Amino acid sequence: GAYHGHVDGLLAEAGSGLATQGIPSSPGVPEAAAGATVVIPWNNREALIEASERHELAAILAEPVPANMGVVPPEEGFLELLRQRADANGALLIFDEVITGFRVGRGGAQERFRVIPDLTILGKVIGGGLPAAAYGGPRSLMEQVAPAGEVYQAGTLSGNPLAVAGALATLARLDRRAYARLADITDALADGLAREAQAAGVAVQVQGVPGLLTPFFSDSPVRRYADARACDLEAYGAWCRELLARGVYPPASQFEAWFPSLAHSDEDIERTVEAAGAAFRAVA
Repeated sequence: GAYHGHVDGLLAEAGSGLATQGIPSSPGVPEAAAGATVVIPWNNREALIEASERHELAAILAEPVPANMGVVPPEEGFLELLRQRADANGALLIFDEVITGFRVGRGGAQERFRVIPDLTILGKVIGGGLPAAAYGGPRSLMEQVAPAGEVYQAGTLSGNPLAVAGALATLARLDRRAYARLADITDALADGLAREAQAAGVAVQVQGVPGLLTPFFSDSPVRRYADARACDLEAYGAWCRELLARGVYPPASQFEAWFPSLAHSDEDIERTVEAAGAAFRAVA
């Protein structure tokens, strides 16, 4: 359920086991590339421990809050276990904060959950609307990257002046007080959706963190990708069509996150919740 970009080694999916070497999830990905990746279910401590004990790991890569299976926050202690298993194996812990970075907080999900990775991958928000991405970590690691070090890294658009200027301007305008407002907006939307679903007699789990959420059509909380796939996807689709008919445009797929933002007023949230209630009643 996680997505980490168009990299051959990461376009892998799990086999039938608990912690398995990856198999290609896209045509054109060599088995050897996918096979170098071990895939484990999110929030599965047993699988994480098994994989870290069975394999010689170079790195552990994870979204601290996955948002490509819908929003599935980490269970208490799971991110800490990622950190502990990486340290125990002499591996790097890499957080993909392309979605969560500068969205769930000024310091990203790692600040919110107080688990610090060795490397962080950033994108989306950092560019302020321009195409920008970044990665970073401690000096000891970054000095190993070319031109200072021997690890090759280059790109046609690397260091693009316009994108860098946009990123710097965006970072200068990010105000920690705004994140408190964003949390309030997210809570109002999440609470409203949950309340309206319950009133309509529709089983829905609304999960999220400040700045992103997902309403899952499920009787029980969604802990990992298998749970997300087991939700009533047809009901979600029917509900979305009812929302569209009422002028509210949600993500068409349950596997995509909802992104409340500072651009949404209290009136916007109230109108969305009201439309959601009518849509829930229509599909109940």
